[in-house]
Amino acid sequence: MSVSKENFIKTIYKLQQGVGQNTRPGTIAAALGISNAAATDMARKLAARGLINYVKYQPVTLTESGRLMALDVLRKHRLWEAFLFEVFGLSMHEIHREAELLEHQTSVFLAEKIDAFLNNPTTDPHGDPIPATDGSVVFSNKNLILSEAPAGATYYVSRLAGSEEEFFDFCRDNKIAIGAQLTVGNRYNAGQTTEIVIEDTKLLLNTDFTNLIYVKQNQ
Repeated sequence: MSVSKENFIKTIYKLQQGVGQNTRPGTIAAALGISNAAATDMARKLAARGLINYVKYQPVTLTESGRLMALDVLRKHRLWEAFLFEVFGLSMHEIHREAELLEHQTSVFLAEKIDAFLNNPTTDPHGDPIPATDGSVVFSNKNLILSEAPAGATYYVSRLAGSEEEFFDFCRDNKIAIGAQLTVGNRYNAGQTTEIVIEDTKLLLNTDFTNLIYVKQNQ
């Protein structure tokens, strides 16, 4: 399977897991930085291979074969992120960038060796669950999207779901990290802006950020 096809399948899966996302070819095209025509053409090709369900003008969905392929790629990606973070101490953005390249060149054998070396981690440094070899994924039912977390309570950051360097730079500069404690304050502009307090610093975050940050009430 080519890199472009694997990325297309993986993007569909990630969009399905995201907040306020859809899986229409245009949305996938924007996520991958390709044209709408190219995305539609790829969707048709993958549908012919039984990896996705495609109907013109409708959101695409993964077949079971497509879902397992997406999870296999994500497993390798997140294992590499954990390895690069633990062994080389790379930044959150750097591990994502390098794992994007390595995931496509990694055999199941090597992925198992990395998994064993890391003592079988269940999440990567961003807090994303690492799929098992059988395609099962354990999502924490304690996680809340920051944009939906009730105000007035204290939480711990449990997942940073972004991929852009700007997002990780902002989180680093404002001490938003896995395990960091924060309090949710007021919401403004009909919930589009959320006030948080972290280490005695007050921040106002829009939904572009709060939809990418997950929290839970207990460590």
